[in-house]
Amino acid sequence: MHGNYFVILHIMKIFTQPQIKALDEYTISHEPIKSIDLMERAAKAVALAIAEEWSTNTQIVVFAGPGNNGGDALAVARILAAKSYAVTVYLFNVEGHLSEDCEKNAHRATDCGYLKQFIEVKKNFDPPHLDENTLIVDGLFGIGLDRPLTGGFASLVQYINQSRAKVASIDIPSGMMPDSNEGNIRSNIVQADVTYTFGQKKLAFFLADNQPYLGRIRVLDIGLSKEFVQKTEADYRVVEPEELKKLLRPRSDFANKGMMGHALIIAGSFGMAGAAILATKACLRSGVGKVTVQVPQRNYAIMQIAVPEAIVEIDHDEFHYSDVVTGSQFDAIGIGPGMGQSEDSAIAMMAQVRRATVPVVLDADALNILSNHGTWLQQLPKNIVMTPHPGELDRLCGGRGQDDSGRLYNAIDLAQDLQAYVLLKGHYSALCLPSGKVIFNCSGNSGMATAGSGDVLTGIITALLARGYNQAEACLLGMYLHGRAGDLAAAELGRESLISSDLITYLPKAFLELE
Repeated sequence: MHGNYFVILHIMKIFTQPQIKALDEYTISHEPIKSIDLMERAAKAVALAIAEEWSTNTQIVVFAGPGNNGGDALAVARILAAKSYAVTVYLFNVEGHLSEDCEKNAHRATDCGYLKQFIEVKKNFDPPHLDENTLIVDGLFGIGLDRPLTGGFASLVQYINQSRAKVASIDIPSGMMPDSNEGNIRSNIVQADVTYTFGQKKLAFFLADNQPYLGRIRVLDIGLSKEFVQKTEADYRVVEPEELKKLLRPRSDFANKGMMGHALIIAGSFGMAGAAILATKACLRSGVGKVTVQVPQRNYAIMQIAVPEAIVEIDHDEFHYSDVVTGSQFDAIGIGPGMGQSEDSAIAMMAQVRRATVPVVLDADALNILSNHGTWLQQLPKNIVMTPHPGELDRLCGGRGQDDSGRLYNAIDLAQDLQAYVLLKGHYSALCLPSGKVIFNCSGNSGMATAGSGDVLTGIITALLARGYNQAEACLLGMYLHGRAGDLAAAELGRESLISSDLITYLPKAFLELE
C-alpha cells in the first residue's frame, strides 16, 4: 500500500548527511564544476542574502573553521568586503591543517586587499568586541560535524551566544549535526538569527528542540544536481499541497450517504464529552456519510444536542466506555479521545480492536492504555494508525524519549515493529510508515497547541479512512488539512485566541483549497 504511494506522489526529499555529501560530489563530477567554483557559487548566494538584509554600515565579523564550511565563510567575507562592508576575519587553524578549498579561499581573502582585518588563530585567541551593530557570519563547522564541540570551539560558541550581535550561520549552525543530535551538548551550538542553508532543509531542521538554534531558515539554490535529487531515494520527505491534490477523491453528483462511508467514534468518558464532540464534528466535516459515536449514559443528552447529525450509541456504563460495539456497518473506527483509562475501557478497547475488520485509529487514552499494558502492543493488527503526541510516544516506548531525534527514531522503530502508521504530532508532524520511511507535514502553527486539537485530527483521519482512502493517504491528507485549517483560523483569529473548535470551523476552507 505504502509502496505504491511513493510512485504516485513526488514529495520534496530530505537527504541525510552522507547523501548531501554525495550530492555535492555528484554535482562536481557531472556538471562538471570544480569544487572551489561550487564553493564560490554558494558564497555568492550567501553574500547576496546578507546584503539584502544588512546595510554596509553593519560591522561584520567572520568566524571561519578549518574545513569547507570555513572556506565558504572566507569566500563570503571577500565578496562582502568587495561590496564595501567592513569585514574582520578570524580563521581558526589550531591544528595547522586546512581543507584544500579552505586554504585556497584563505589566500584569496588575504590577497584581495578589501578586508578590514584577517587574523589566523593558531593558538591564542583574543576575542573581538561584539555588539548589537555587529553581524557574525558563522562558518566554523558545517554538516560534516559528527560529535559535540568541546574545548576552545565550545568556548567560542558560548561567547558568540552571550553576545548581543546578530548571527548568520552558513548551511547549519556550528555545533549542530544535520541528522541526529542525540547526546549533543546544546550549550555548544551556535544560536543563529538566520541560517542560510544550501539546496534543502536538513533533517535536524524539522525537530522541535533544534529550533532555538536555527532562527529563520532561508534555503538557497546553488545549482546542485537535479538529476541526483530525482534519482536518489530518500527515507525522509516533506509532503506538498500540490501533490496532495492528486490524492483527493471526487464526490459523484449521484452520491448518497450510504456510499460515503460510515465511521465509528469511541470517545468521551463522563466529564470529557468535549473530546467526543470535537472528534465527531471533525469526522462529519471531513466528508463521511454517517458517524456513529459511542458514549457512556451520562453523555447521551450532551451528544444529541451538540452534534445532532451523529448517531449516538449508549454504553451500558454510566461514566465510561465498556461495551464492544458490534456490527459490520462501519468502514473505519476512531478510538481514544477523552475515553478514560479504566480497566473496563481497556479490556473493551482491545476486544474492539481485535474484532475490527476495518481500519482503526488509536489516539489519546487508547494509546495510554497500551502504555500500561505493554504486551498488548504486539497484539495490534497490522496497518493500524496511531497518533501520539511526544509524551504519549515516550510512554508507549517505555519512557525512552530523551530528545526529539531519539523520539523520532523511536516512532520509526515502532512503526516498523508493529507494521503500523505512527503519526508523531508536532509543528512538523511526522508520519512514520511501516517501511521505515518518514513524511513530514508542512502546515500548522503554534496556535494549535491547545486542548482538543488532537481529537479533531482523529476525527478527520477516521472520516478519510471511512471514505475509502488507504492509511497513508488518510494520514497525509488528514495531517495537512488539520494544519491548514489551523493556519486559516490563525490568519483571521490570531494564534493566541485559537481553540480546537476553530479548526473544525475552518476545515471546509482547507478542503476547498485542495479541491
